[in-house]
Amino acid sequence: MTVLLTVVIFLPLLAAGVLLSGPRLRGRAAMGVWVAASAVDLVLVAWMWWRFETGEGASGVVDGLAYEADVQWIPTVDAGYHVGVDGLSLPLLALTGVLFLACAVYSLREPDRPRTYAALFLFLQTACLGAFASLDLILFFVFFDLTIVGMYFVIAGWGHGNARRSALKFFLYTFVGSLALLVGFIGLFLGSEQRTFDMVALAADPPLADSPVAGGLVLLAIGLGLAVKTPLFPFHTWLPDAHTDAPAAGSAVLAGILLKLGTYGFVRIAMPILPETWQRWAMVVVVVGVISVLWGAFVALAQTDVKRMIAYTSVNHMGYVLLGLGAAGLVASADEEARTVATVGAMYQMVSHGLLTGALFLLSGWLWSRGHTYAFDRWGGLARPAPVFAACLAVAAFGSLGLPGFSGFVAEFQVFTGALQAAPVATVIAVVGILVTAGLFLLALQRLLTGDTVAPGETGVDRGADADQAGEGPAPARAGGATAVVAEARTAPRIGDLRGHELLSIAPLLVLAVVLGLFPRVLLDVLEPAAAAVVELVAR
Repeated sequence: MTVLLTVVIFLPLLAAGVLLSGPRLRGRAAMGVWVAASAVDLVLVAWMWWRFETGEGASGVVDGLAYEADVQWIPTVDAGYHVGVDGLSLPLLALTGVLFLACAVYSLREPDRPRTYAALFLFLQTACLGAFASLDLILFFVFFDLTIVGMYFVIAGWGHGNARRSALKFFLYTFVGSLALLVGFIGLFLGSEQRTFDMVALAADPPLADSPVAGGLVLLAIGLGLAVKTPLFPFHTWLPDAHTDAPAAGSAVLAGILLKLGTYGFVRIAMPILPETWQRWAMVVVVVGVISVLWGAFVALAQTDVKRMIAYTSVNHMGYVLLGLGAAGLVASADEEARTVATVGAMYQMVSHGLLTGALFLLSGWLWSRGHTYAFDRWGGLARPAPVFAACLAVAAFGSLGLPGFSGFVAEFQVFTGALQAAPVATVIAVVGILVTAGLFLLALQRLLTGDTVAPGETGVDRGADADQAGEGPAPARAGGATAVVAEARTAPRIGDLRGHELLSIAPLLVLAVVLGLFPRVLLDVLEPAAAAVVELVAR
């Protein structure tokens, strides 16, 4: 069974190689290979979940790992191909499989170089799976950087608007962050007695325990690298442009999976390997989390573009994750049970955000494919001509604002419950973010779904979108005020509802968000033992 995880990681890459080196498959045939490879990979992950025993891997990165493989790679620095699964990584491996399959189905009708498009996403899937399964710092860094390369080409090659500029901005920001991460990893290597990059060995014998200054600098380097990827305030400025100009499937993967590499890095690397330093700086982590919660919510509320609004809500939701993880380090202020609840809530939020925000970005792709714009003032009354789209959007929005019955509520409730004892003032302030998030999603639903039906006309759509992207103000069709709106609505094309492949990709994500909201033990049974082990490691 040790080879199973390796098969899961590299099966998508093998399929990508077949697509690029084999016969030139066209259109749906190429997409069919992508769908088939992602489906098989998800089945294998589901089998791993089925065979995973509750409590296995409960000791985090110290012992009890499942599906472990350890092969020497760079012996001079004790770096190897070391992969394994525990309760922290398994849910994110499953999330990766689900979301990439959803994107494959959603992209079945992609007209622009479908073979290369499918191969690029399969490459990106291998990079994401490898990062979540890595138990070696250098191996994690390699996969971490490969995700940056893959997403750069997705945005630059298949994006719209200022796609190349946004792709370059994304690459430069996140690549500089990864360099800071590498510096931190080298600091861990030099500070360890064993001179190793193996996470298991480093967590068992934490480096720099007697060097608070050096430990703080190493945590700062690692924290900067992960904060850019997450992203957290003030390192989030690459995010809205990258999301706005990326294709829908690219945005879904970027928000649903790639952002989790940042938060996962905190719980997998920073917390168990630098426990004393994490305790010392935990309140700073809490403050950064709260600022991200509020900043993301208020800036999202001010957006006039649907996709940029969803992008800023990701900053808000990732802030909740940092609040929970920071609370886990406040050992003197909270008992172990409360800190465990906060950590479980943070991990639950990663999965919940991936499902709901992934669905939201795929739904935003429907707006672009019908009208080539995300502007709120170019759409209205969509509940009448597109009731299925309206229903899916409402479900995704209510789930994202934390309505009971959805996974978001379970996650945020646990974060606040666990963090309240450790950081009561910060937690109460963060609750404001929930109120603002609820308001912005309800306002978005009102703008898009209610009132008279308004859709971009055949003429002026591209002109308006280009003007918005170039910062030249609203489209000329809007200059006439209400008269222009009426004229545009009268000439609006038939927009249609969600097509079969679009619904088939989005609906399962929403169903899973409801299942995890109503039956949380499905995920909690896997998360709780591993989260408790991380909290125990941090308290050493």
